[in-house]
Amino acid sequence: MLRGRQVEGLKFRRQAPVAGSVVDFLCAELKLVIELDGGIHNLTEGDDRIRDDRLREAGFAVLRFRNTAFATDPSVVLNAIRRAAGITPAIESGEPAPSSEPLRGPPSPSRGEGQETP
Repeated sequence: MLRGRQVEGLKFRRQAPVAGSVVDFLCAELKLVIELDGGIHNLTEGDDRIRDDRLREAGFAVLRFRNTAFATDPSVVLNAIRRAAGITPAIESGEPAPSSEPLRGPPSPSRGEGQETP
């Protein structure tokens, strides 16, 4: 869904190196990292926080979602990306916004629907 600039013309790279880590998806234009987490991340939440902090210190925003949230309703992730880019989604599915501010600098961290926020 992120290939070929299908989401608002934004270019995403998959498995991109950023700040000493390899991230799931990167939009360099927005300095936006998208992470999709499987069950193993329940065991590595502390490591994920450290990694997210390092990415934010390098000037990147991080949106993190569970794989199941994406598989169940991909519009959750796609609408979060649109909001992070400062674009109001045409149709909202009722999920909470990860940030109310357009993405021009690193916003506060957020976790996608289906994830617990510490």
